[in-house]
Amino acid sequence: MSTTERPRILVVGGGYVGLYAARRILKKMRYGEATVTVVDPRSYMTYQPFLPEAAAGSISPRHVVVPLRRVLPKAEVLTGRVTTVDQDRKVATIAPLVGEAYDLPFDYLVIAMGAVSRTFPIPGLAENGIGMKGVEEAIGLRNHVLEQLDKADSTNDEDVRRRALTFVFVGGGFAGAETIGEVEDMARDAARYYPNVRREDMRFMLVDAAPGILPEVGPKLGEWALEHLKSRGIEVYLSTSLESCVGGHVVLKNGLEVDSSTIVWTAGVKPNPALARFGLPLGPKGHVDVDATMQVRGTNHIWAAGDNAQVPDLAARNDGPAYCPPNAQHALRQAKALGDNIISALRGFPQGEYKHGNKGAVAGLGLHKGVAMIVFGKTRIKLKGRLAWYMHRGYHGLAVPTWNRKIRVFADWTLGMFLKREVVSLGAMEHPREEFYEAASPVTAAATEEAAAERKTRVKESRAAEQREEAKAS
Repeated sequence: MSTTERPRILVVGGGYVGLYAARRILKKMRYGEATVTVVDPRSYMTYQPFLPEAAAGSISPRHVVVPLRRVLPKAEVLTGRVTTVDQDRKVATIAPLVGEAYDLPFDYLVIAMGAVSRTFPIPGLAENGIGMKGVEEAIGLRNHVLEQLDKADSTNDEDVRRRALTFVFVGGGFAGAETIGEVEDMARDAARYYPNVRREDMRFMLVDAAPGILPEVGPKLGEWALEHLKSRGIEVYLSTSLESCVGGHVVLKNGLEVDSSTIVWTAGVKPNPALARFGLPLGPKGHVDVDATMQVRGTNHIWAAGDNAQVPDLAARNDGPAYCPPNAQHALRQAKALGDNIISALRGFPQGEYKHGNKGAVAGLGLHKGVAMIVFGKTRIKLKGRLAWYMHRGYHGLAVPTWNRKIRVFADWTLGMFLKREVVSLGAMEHPREEFYEAASPVTAAATEEAAAERKTRVKESRAAEQREEAKAS
């Protein structure tokens, strides 16, 4: 890591806001004007709206992520975590993947740590739940679902089979509705290759504490999406919640109980809890409190945006306090405006306020199925079915960062029009060394030698018995 006398702009988080803010700053600043350092536990950014399609096999998981070092060649990219921030000394403590933690001085700080899954103290959830916040979880969910079909097709135990073919999804927002729609679509296609598994044998359940699903697209489109999922055989339980799932035994608040090997948790997000260690002013829900320029209140060198900040929504029509919703539409525009404001602060110019009117929302519910609400001024256009699905893919296909990823994603979709979906489970990827360990383990090797010796002894005894019988017969 280089040392420099230039001002350092430290970006904590390499997600949507962190990546785009760093790109904007690098694009706007003069040569040698500042050093941009990005710190994140992962060396890539994940485009989360594509996770449901990655889980269904419509997009290659590699095309859902953007490598930070490739996209930010003029920035320092550190793989690690910022554990503490000393605002008075302007020093952050970095904990790398390996080695001792060290202090890193900064002049300007960007908080872009994003959000984590919002969970509750539900018995069994931590042990049995599957999240959908990262590409690792999307890959794991896909492999897990296909593995359950493998189990159901290969067993004669009806209880094991019923448990394997029961899939419970908790959360009816974008993540939950899109994920269950995509995964059900994949499982329906995959069932054609399992002689002992039919779609009618599977049980898909969507659970949400709210009275409807997809509130972001409005009540009418949400109702249409609800009826559409039901028409595909998906059971939807609204105004209820998950009370327990110990050992895979799912208990809902409405009294329903089922056994399931697949419990997917998508019931919202919350700001990264690590924010509490930075000494920043936080809102009632744990978001960093910022003004309309996205500068942290009470500071002149710290900014925050995206899922971990409560950014005032200047375009909101209601009279009370309103904040921008945590979606990709706002994150992209906030990141660019934040980058411009940092350049302005660096040069001593006034900063601009962030204001963006809602342009609508799109959601995919599987191949050729979706809902979309497009906003043009005061006009709202509502679409459903195949046309909405085209809008969903078109918007996110163009919104994913870098032309490299755009081309790869559209190539995946184009090939999917002519080639059948892959339905192979690669669950062994989660434990790639297991087979080698069994072969190389001294205990395993000794057991193998002992078993071979026992087989040789049994063969010798059998041959001796045969010889004795032949001798008697003669």
